[in-house]
Amino acid sequence: MLTGFCGFQEKKMNFEELNIRPEIVKALTELGITEATQIQVKSIPIIKEGIDLIGISKTGSGKTAAFGIPLLEKIIPGKGLQAVVLAPTRELAVQISHELAKFGKYLKYRIATVYGGVSLEPQVQELTRAEIMVGTPGRVLDHLNRRTLDVTKVHTFVLDEADKMVDMGFIEDVEVVLKAAPRDRQILLFGATISTEIDKLRQRYMHEPQTVEAEQYVEEDLLKQYYYTVDYRQKFSLLVHLLKTEHRGRAIIFCSARSTVDMVAKNLHKQGIDSEAIHGKLSQSKRLSIISDFNKGKIDLIVASSVAARGLHIDDITHIFNYDLSQDPQEYVHKIGRTARAGKEGKAITLLSERDFQQFSQILNRYRLKVEELPLPEFVRVPFDASRPDSGGFNRRFGHHSRDSHHGGGGRGSSHGGYGGGDSRRDSYGGSRGSSYGSSEGRSSYSSSRPRSREMTRRKD
Repeated sequence: MLTGFCGFQEKKMNFEELNIRPEIVKALTELGITEATQIQVKSIPIIKEGIDLIGISKTGSGKTAAFGIPLLEKIIPGKGLQAVVLAPTRELAVQISHELAKFGKYLKYRIATVYGGVSLEPQVQELTRAEIMVGTPGRVLDHLNRRTLDVTKVHTFVLDEADKMVDMGFIEDVEVVLKAAPRDRQILLFGATISTEIDKLRQRYMHEPQTVEAEQYVEEDLLKQYYYTVDYRQKFSLLVHLLKTEHRGRAIIFCSARSTVDMVAKNLHKQGIDSEAIHGKLSQSKRLSIISDFNKGKIDLIVASSVAARGLHIDDITHIFNYDLSQDPQEYVHKIGRTARAGKEGKAITLLSERDFQQFSQILNRYRLKVEELPLPEFVRVPFDASRPDSGGFNRRFGHHSRDSHHGGGGRGSSHGGYGGGDSRRDSYGGSRGSSYGSSEGRSSYSSSRPRSREMTRRKD
């Protein structure tokens, strides 16, 4: 059992009971949103009273509506910029703007969305007319320094995914923006965890904040978590087998490095499995286009780095495949949280090789998890081209270039399928030499730190 993915649900409430303006309730109803989530029930009354708030809630819990709905109620049209929402990524900033626009469909206000990588001038024009600004810290700071942003009338500051902003090194930019705002502004801070840096923000800039914490509305029996223990050279072959045999809808394959994302997507294409690669090195327009096509059902498989794990609005995911694991245990929680939403079933499958055991043990020790090990099925080994994606025709198919130098293809430090070490062939097999299917042979040679039981439960420290 994983804390945050199961447990009791408090009394359900609708938005009329929370005294939300009829115009907003009407828009929410048209979106099919009639019942408030736990984080919304706990947060909205506090925010409406003007009290500073720290909201601890994981992906998929309805945080945008939790701060967005009461924020919209406070906006007075034509009175200048009154609210600032900071987000760690361009994609999340765009998503928040779109959500606020939908929630406030019947209200009169304007939103400026500001982020880097695009021209400043159109944003400057938007800022002169906007009542709400949603942006990334770096670009917001650019506008402050250029005096194209006036925050002297701002009464509400929202820091969304604040823990991610800390991880990405934005905390100093955030502090500069907060210092420029009026001292009596309300601060709303949302994140999955509270770090030391966030605690400093609370002490320096927030006034007697209240803290609320909410679970995700995902029943334990809806999210099934499994793992396979597999030789790293067989990972890709096993992945192909699972993609072809699992009864799945839309799915995401998560990889820990950009170069692995590109290599896996390239090799899937060679196996006749269509997918799109998405990671931080793609242009913002390309990433948004892929996410849009995914949500519209034009594609059903994405190979992604952690950029797609948090914040992005991606609906109806039936399967999450963890091809390997990142160093941050939180990322596992955010990734599997992409499925089993809104009362629908989902499955998270992790492919563990010996080099993943340490990270997986950290995850088990940190969170309450119910994960079942599955026996390796028989699967045909398939070739794995471990060459750099930018050396072949892959880029013409996917429309981007990968120039990562920190992660070589096929080396012993990589966790994709394919021969490691000194094999100089470009095409190798995603299985071990001399076997045509996966088996449990060789498991006894794995380190003693490997997961030992088929079903594991670890409680949070």
